[in-house]
Amino acid sequence: KMPSRPNLKEIDHRINYSDPHAFDKVIFVLHDQLNLSVWPDWIRKEKPLLVFIEAKANLDALPYHQKKLTYVLSSMRHFAVDCYKAGYPVYYQTTDLHFDDELSEILKEYKSLSLTYMEPSEWDSRKRLREVKSAFEDRITEIPNPFFFTDAEQWKENIEPGYRMEYFYRDMRRQTGYLMNGDEPVGGEWNYDEDNRESLPKGYSVPEVTTYEPDAITQEVIKLVADQHQYHFGELIDFQYAVTRKQALKLLDEFIEERLADFGAYEDAMATDESTLFHSTLSLYLNNGLLLPWEICERAIQAYEDGKAPINSVEGLVRQILGWREFVRIYYEAMMPEVREANFMDFEKPLPELFWSGDTHMHCMQQSLKPVIKQGYSHHIQRLMVLSNFSNLTKTDPRELNKWFWFAYVDAYEWVVLPNVLGMSTFADGGVLASKPYVSSGNYINKMSNYCTSCKYSITKKTGEGACPFNYLYWNFVDEQREAFEVSGRNSFMINMYDKKSDEDKKAIKESSNKFLNQLDRYSG
Repeated sequence: KMPSRPNLKEIDHRINYSDPHAFDKVIFVLHDQLNLSVWPDWIRKEKPLLVFIEAKANLDALPYHQKKLTYVLSSMRHFAVDCYKAGYPVYYQTTDLHFDDELSEILKEYKSLSLTYMEPSEWDSRKRLREVKSAFEDRITEIPNPFFFTDAEQWKENIEPGYRMEYFYRDMRRQTGYLMNGDEPVGGEWNYDEDNRESLPKGYSVPEVTTYEPDAITQEVIKLVADQHQYHFGELIDFQYAVTRKQALKLLDEFIEERLADFGAYEDAMATDESTLFHSTLSLYLNNGLLLPWEICERAIQAYEDGKAPINSVEGLVRQILGWREFVRIYYEAMMPEVREANFMDFEKPLPELFWSGDTHMHCMQQSLKPVIKQGYSHHIQRLMVLSNFSNLTKTDPRELNKWFWFAYVDAYEWVVLPNVLGMSTFADGGVLASKPYVSSGNYINKMSNYCTSCKYSITKKTGEGACPFNYLYWNFVDEQREAFEVSGRNSFMINMYDKKSDEDKKAIKESSNKFLNQLDRYSG
C-alpha cells in the first residue's frame, strides 16, 4: 500500500493501492472520461488496473477557476473510489509534472505494463499522449473516444463557410430517429427556435437547482486548491456542485421534472440574480462523462412523449446537445490548431479588467460576470449576447476572450469553448462557423431581460453622458467593421441604417465610443 500523502488522505483510506508489478494491462483515465460504460467491453470484463494522475503542471497551465479545479479533482477522486468499489484495481498518483511526464515515469519503472488510453477531446492532451505513445510504441494503444454521437473524422471535411449547424442537425435527427416520424420531424418543424425567445414575466417562479454539501473528499480538495492555487480566477467558498454520477443523475431527474417544460420559452431570457433560470446546468457533468449526451436527449424526448414537456422545449434541448454540441466538436477537429490564432477583425486590446473583478456600473455586465466569478457558470445568452458582445464592441482580442472562457467556466474545455468564442460569438474565423458577428445594442438586452431597469445607464439614451454604452458602441462597431457585416451580405442593411444617420448622430456615436474605450481599464496581469 502506498504511503499516505497530505492531499490524498481520503483516497488513501478508501482504496487499497494496487502494485503495478502485478499487472500487464493498465488503463489511463483522463479527468473528462469518467464513465466506464462507454469504454470497451473487455475492460469491464477483465477489470485491468486503472491509472489516474493529478498533475499540478496541467492544473496551472491557465489560471483555471478555483471551483473548476475543485470540481475536476473531486469528481476524479470520487470516480476512482467508485471504480475501486466496483472491483477495479486502482493506482492513483499525484505529481508536480504534466500527466504525460508522470505516465512516462510509470512505464519506465514498470516495464511489463501495456497501456491503453482513450483519445483525448482536447488537442494538447492528445499531443502529449501521442508523444508518450511514440516513445513506448509497442506498449501503448489508443482507442477512439465514444463520449459523443459522432465520429468527427467522418464529418470534418464538411466544415467550410456556408455549411451551417442546421444542415448537420437535420442529418443527425434522421440518423438517431430523435423526434422523428419516419422521414419527417415530429410536429412538422425541424426547429422551434422562434418559440424560444420569451422574456421572463415579472414574478414568474424559477425552481432552485439542488446543491450538494462538500463531503470529506471534496473538503480535502478544497483545501488543496486553497493552498496551491489560491491565485487562480474566481471564488472558492461555497462549492455546491455534484461530484458523482449518482448525484448528477439526480440533477438530471430534477431538470426533467421541474425545469424542462419552461426551458424552451425562456431559453434566451435573462433576469436579475437568476444565472440559471430553466437551463439544465448539466453541461459540466456532460463534459466530463458523469452524464452521457444520449441519456439527456432520450430522457427529454420521453418527457415529451409522456406529455410532461412541450415540443419547443424538448427540441431546443436536443438541438443544443445533438446539434450544436456535436457540431462544434467537429469544427474543432477540422480547424485546429490554426484556428487558435484566428482574429478576423484584428482586435488586439487586452480583456477589460472588469472580467476579473465584476466591478462595473453596467448592470447586465455585472449580472453576467458575478455568477462566473462566484460559481464558474452563467447560461449561454449571458455568455453570447452580453459578455462576448461587449468584448467585440470594445475591440478586445478574441483570443484573450477565448482563454478567459476556458479558465473561467467550470464546464469549459477547449473543444467546446474555442468554436463558441472564436467561431461563433466573435466571428474571429471570418465566417466559417457563423454568418454574422454576434453583436447588438442595448435593445436586445432590454428585450430579453429586466437588467436595464436597475442600471445606472439609460437604455433609451443613445449617446452622451449616461447613455447605455452598448448603444453607441454597437453603431461604432457597425461603421468600423463593415467587412464583417458584408461577408454574407445578410447584415448589410445595418450598414445602410448607419449610413442614413445624420452627421451629428455619427459624430456623437464616435465621440461617445472613443471616450468610453479610452477610459475602459484593461487587464494587465
